[in-house]
Amino acid sequence: MSGKLNLVLTVLLVACGLSLVNAQYQARHLFIELERTQSQARQLDIEWAQLQLDQSTLGKHARIEEIARRDLNMTPLTAARTQYLTPENSK
Repeated sequence: MSGKLNLVLTVLLVACGLSLVNAQYQARHLFIELERTQSQARQLDIEWAQLQLDQSTLGKHARIEEIARRDLNMTPLTAARTQYLTPENSK
C-alpha cells in the first residue's frame, strides 16, 4: 500500500512540476509578446507625432503660396487684374 501511495504521490509531484514549468514558459512567452507590443506602440506614437508635425508644416499658408508661385507660376491677385462681371438687363 505504501509503495502505491509513493507512486501516486511521485506522479502527482512530476505532474505539478511539469505544470509549473509550462506556466512559467507561457508567462515568459506572454511577457516577451507584451514587450514587443509595447515597443511597437511606442514606435507608432513616434510615427503619429511625426505625421502630425508633417501635416502642420505642409498645411501652412506660406508654404502653399510659395509652391503656387514656384511650381504653378501663379501670381497674387491685384485690383488692376480683377474683372467684374455684371448681369445684363433682360427684358
